[in-house]
Amino acid sequence: MGSKRERWKEKVMRALEIPGEVVLDLPRLVFTGNRQVRVENHRGVIAYSSQEVRVRVENGELVFQGEGLSLGAILPEELVVEGKIHSLTYREN
Repeated sequence: MGSKRERWKEKVMRALEIPGEVVLDLPRLVFTGNRQVRVENHRGVIAYSSQEVRVRVENGELVFQGEGLSLGAILPEELVVEGKIHSLTYREN
């Protein structure tokens, strides 16, 4: 986070005790073991197969790899990846 605007947002977030995902538009991930993950603040699905799901997020993408992966739900601000999740990689733009 190098820009003045981003640093300012971060200071406001801390001062007002607002969660980072709200102010900075960061993705929020909630895992249920290695079988399910809920992704909030996504920007859409880039690609998916039963071995890999790629999800666009602010400033990059999340790459889930595993077995039997599927999309359980896709809503404007939230999606669910289900299956046996082996790894998660964040690729920054």
